[in-house]
Amino acid sequence: MTAVTDEGPGQSRGRTRAPEPAPGQSPDGGAAPGENPGHDRERPPGGWDDGLIARRSATATGKAVPDAAPVTVTDPEGDVRPQVEAYVPSGSPLSPRLDALRELVGLSRARLDRTALAEAGRVLDEAAARQRLSSRHTVVAIAGASGSGKSTLFNSLAGAQISETGLRRPTTASPLACSWTDGAAGLLDRLAIPGRLRRRPQAGGTAADEALQGLVLVDLPDHDSAARGHRDQVDRVLALVDAVIWVVDPEKYADAALHERYLRPLAGHAEVTFVVLNQIDRLPGEAADQVLDDLRRLLDEDGMALGEHGEPGATVLSLSALTGDGVGELRELLGRFVQDRTAATRRLSADVDAAAARLRPVYVAEGRPGLGERAREEFADRLAEAVGAAAAGQAAEREWRRNAGRACGTPWLRLWRWYEATRQPGGLDRGALAAPPEEHLTARQRVEQAVRTVADDAADGLPAPWAQAVREAAVHGAQGLPEALDELAGRATEAEGRGTDAGGGPAGAGAGARGGAAQPAAGRGAKPPRPAWWPAAVLAQVAMTLLQIFGGLWLAGQIIGVLQPGLLTPALVMLAGIIGGPLVEWSCAAAARGPARRYGQEAERRLREAAAACGRARVLDPVAAELVRYREVRERFVAVTEFSTTGR
Repeated sequence: MTAVTDEGPGQSRGRTRAPEPAPGQSPDGGAAPGENPGHDRERPPGGWDDGLIARRSATATGKAVPDAAPVTVTDPEGDVRPQVEAYVPSGSPLSPRLDALRELVGLSRARLDRTALAEAGRVLDEAAARQRLSSRHTVVAIAGASGSGKSTLFNSLAGAQISETGLRRPTTASPLACSWTDGAAGLLDRLAIPGRLRRRPQAGGTAADEALQGLVLVDLPDHDSAARGHRDQVDRVLALVDAVIWVVDPEKYADAALHERYLRPLAGHAEVTFVVLNQIDRLPGEAADQVLDDLRRLLDEDGMALGEHGEPGATVLSLSALTGDGVGELRELLGRFVQDRTAATRRLSADVDAAAARLRPVYVAEGRPGLGERAREEFADRLAEAVGAAAAGQAAEREWRRNAGRACGTPWLRLWRWYEATRQPGGLDRGALAAPPEEHLTARQRVEQAVRTVADDAADGLPAPWAQAVREAAVHGAQGLPEALDELAGRATEAEGRGTDAGGGPAGAGAGARGGAAQPAAGRGAKPPRPAWWPAAVLAQVAMTLLQIFGGLWLAGQIIGVLQPGLLTPALVMLAGIIGGPLVEWSCAAAARGPARRYGQEAERRLREAAAACGRARVLDPVAAELVRYREVRERFVAVTEFSTTGR
């Protein structure tokens, strides 16, 4: 047993490790597939392990190691497996972004289609699965087209002939993994790589090999393979690994299938992407540099940032896996990349960025949507028009003046008006006639138009799903609104006999407002409030009437000889009553104009406020609730994109 030390930041771990298996051997010490038929069959996932980590429980002084290696557990089959170290993001904003994305999905389930949230849900599931696994390992896939030499590069990095190479295509049929250290079983189980396809590299003992401790390299089938199953495996594994090395050759580096299907959609994953131009030994002179420059140009057109001059981005280099030229540089870059131990975090962060970019059209609004004061006032005005608030106020004003005329007018004029009313058909009940049916239809149409207008104003600029939710909330709340307004106007009419409207206002405030046109109240039971001067005016009118009667009787008595003749005095008395009665009536009518106008305005205001309150409770409040929900999810979306590492 050879003692090795694995030191992390601020911690020291003493461990012992079993001797490295020979090249081509499986991690459990058996022969490679093909050499021993007994090992060709796949062992159960629960019973495979990639090396036994022994733990020193005490140092030479007898004290326990402060940060011990992962403890071992025994499965039901009796195999001893290491319990891998959990993934712990170190000070990165990934955790709050994942929490915000999780809240975003939860708040949006009732408003967005399931397919729109599918990618975000997949990212959350994969992030949770990756965070439960080892943080000491970095899983890097080698992908490429048929004949690009990716298996040769895989063997060159591993220092052993692990992956089969040759002229037969396709050569690689299933993903093959090579792990430089123990404890990666959970990661490989997640990739569904069976135990018979897991290998260990050639133990070199160089500084470059030490830097690769923690690397899990995966050789993938051809992404352009004629076998559909091979392409499906590539797509599945690429969605799960921490980083990827794309191997291209001088013939296929500009292949549209590679750029359109993989590099362009994965442009946001530039920080965990290596693009390697292989087979430069086939290019004469400066042709390799020219092809490499053209490859960088294509990557730039794909939108993939290039890691040049210290800036974060994809690593692009050229090499020859066959001759080994440039492989050492790639090994050194991989070593620094693996020892940084941030690949998984950056990959998951890029996945969150990609999910947020796909969700952007359903969360980001154009402009500042919402219900402004102007929209609310216009909605209240339309409802007031539909319920006939203005006409009801005018009817209340006329009714007030009519009552003043009845109370303060001369009895002879009132008698004449009554006689004229009886001569007209339905004259006594003119004000009680119901509104025509077409007016009811007009009122309903006005209400529906008001609801559509306020919904469109509130949804203006919103993303389509949220605009639809706002409109549905308005339409659902408007169900029964015309009937409610009609009932409100009816209660106002009934309240006239009690001197108050439906909202506690003056009598006649909603008189006959059904159908959107106010009808004068029949008024025989209506008793609007009277000002304090009415009794005096009535008394004066009675006095004028008595003077007329007294003067007339006096003159009649003189004519028939009952009283002594003297026409001047009784004539003056009767004339005073005749002139004084209309004068009192005219004075009362002039004095009643101001109170009648105020009474009508108050009636209109009360009915307008009652209609606005009804519309607010049924339409505006549900619409405002939808807008609040949208603002909440928008805040969560901003939290998801706030700490983006890719700038997308």
